[in-house]
Amino acid sequence: MKIDRRMTAARLRPAIDRFLDLTGRKILAIDKSWDPATGTPVFTQRGRYATRGWTEWTQGFQYGCAILQYDMTGDEAFLQLGRQRTVDRMAPHVSHVGVHDHGFNNLSTYGNLRRLMLEGRITYDPRELEFYELAIKLSGAVQAARWTPIADGNGFIHSFNGPHSLFSDTIRSVRILCLAHQLGHVLMGEGDRSINLLGRAIAHTQTTSRYNVYFGEGRDTWDVAPGRVVHESIFNTKDGNYRCPSTQQGYSAFSTWTRGMAWILCGYAEQLEFFRTVKPAALEPFGVNKRAFVAMMERVARATAEFHIENSFADGVPFWDTGAPGVAAFGRYTNVASDPYNDIEPLDSSAASICAQGLLRLGNYLSRKGDTSAGSRYRSAALTTAAALLQEPYLSTSPRHQGITLHAIYHRPNNWDYIPRGRRQPCGESAMWGDYHTMELIHLVLREAENGPYPTFFG
Repeated sequence: MKIDRRMTAARLRPAIDRFLDLTGRKILAIDKSWDPATGTPVFTQRGRYATRGWTEWTQGFQYGCAILQYDMTGDEAFLQLGRQRTVDRMAPHVSHVGVHDHGFNNLSTYGNLRRLMLEGRITYDPRELEFYELAIKLSGAVQAARWTPIADGNGFIHSFNGPHSLFSDTIRSVRILCLAHQLGHVLMGEGDRSINLLGRAIAHTQTTSRYNVYFGEGRDTWDVAPGRVVHESIFNTKDGNYRCPSTQQGYSAFSTWTRGMAWILCGYAEQLEFFRTVKPAALEPFGVNKRAFVAMMERVARATAEFHIENSFADGVPFWDTGAPGVAAFGRYTNVASDPYNDIEPLDSSAASICAQGLLRLGNYLSRKGDTSAGSRYRSAALTTAAALLQEPYLSTSPRHQGITLHAIYHRPNNWDYIPRGRRQPCGESAMWGDYHTMELIHLVLREAENGPYPTFFG
């Protein structure tokens, strides 16, 4: 990646205004045309959103986009849309016991609405606030109940694949346990056992770092540099022992599926922001020293940040997987502008948008801590990527295309991504998580440009 040190949030303001003009029309168009009876919109095919039954994890992103559109523009129509759809359609996601996606669905909706009320952006109504917070409490507890204990005494929130499966994705979902704990909630188990949600969040964070992130320590033949991430770790549920790396959406268990790495980078950056507010005494009941715990999270965030920078094109957009077969044909590509229309190996703009938010939050965290050198580097990297996503070929400018950010990849191994006629590789399509996380990234940048309140999931 070629980091533009001159890029600032203020310089991006004209591009953001253009972006918001486009996104508003697309959000309304999707809501008008989408039939909820068919499921939830997942990704586009030929420019139109379609569903794909694998797990219901994108509904909150659809309505979260509307809420963020209101947040950035003040247009009440989007607030009403996001609020009403949350009330009408999101309750099943609060009580969904079969997924690892609660932080995605419910913080994008109930969480954003709660934040807006606490910021004074929407009228304060104590009963409405209680409604949002009750949903978050219940969602956090339901998510925490999806628990697998392991041999080292820790455990993890297991993926929808089953109790043997630890996904990297879930590190960004675990934040709903943190917020539910902050709101005073616990999970009640068998025999009226009270299960601390912060404790489970801490354990999951430790387990993910230990097994899903590599630090160049020779865990396997390809563990040669810090920052490699595996999508999934497999455990023996009989004795709790780790068995092997795996992947569902990546090329192999020994390469890095970049969206999985993006979840790690963004998730740990947010956890660092949250645990700045947590006193050391709150971690002691779990046998955890706060300084060591924070150092572990910083190590993960820095390693994945550097890995992303070293494995992305000049504008911060990566391949869908760093070990995919066609990557070698590009040689040393980090100083070259990305070409999402190349017909050798697909890129993934959704990984870029998620990574950029992680880089910006990590950079802000380190700067506040006093490490201004690293903080400035990561901030500039984030803004470099934001600049790329705010313009073509990544910005979707056609009114006939329902997506916001083009060139996202969903599931390359399963061949689910649309390949245009006459081409060999998928390109030109959007994904609901990519659109939402571009909106979140631009929201964070706009708040900085306007010197507004700093948005967090727990504020």
